[in-house]
Amino acid sequence: MWFVYALLSALFAALTAIFAKLGVANVNSNLATGIRTVVILIMVWFIVMARGEAKGISTLSKQNIIFLIISGIATGLSWLFYFKALQLGNVSQVAPVDKLSVALTIIMAVIFLGEPLTLKTFAGASLIILGTVVLAWK
Repeated sequence: MWFVYALLSALFAALTAIFAKLGVANVNSNLATGIRTVVILIMVWFIVMARGEAKGISTLSKQNIIFLIISGIATGLSWLFYFKALQLGNVSQVAPVDKLSVALTIIMAVIFLGEPLTLKTFAGASLIILGTVVLAWK
């Protein structure tokens, strides 16, 4: 089931890039990110409340809260830089460079989380890096 969710994530990430490129035309990229973030905030909290999942807040540990806050900061910075890049560049070049995060995540998971680096994972990450270089090359 995780694979279906991952495919849906990829589909909506692709749509995000297309709609964002159209949305940042003649608009400050930080303002555009702010508007997008408010929409996401409302949508996600509506889902959390509708499903009765807000009660889980009381079960969060200090570590959960700290790392979720840090993750939120990283997400916000990613979005700000992504929207600025979309404003300045072509989607067909910005999106692949942004997806270099997949290879970077694999590397960081090995270093910081101790996940195994198999030959298959190494080959996949290498191909992502190579593909990013090819697509970003002018």
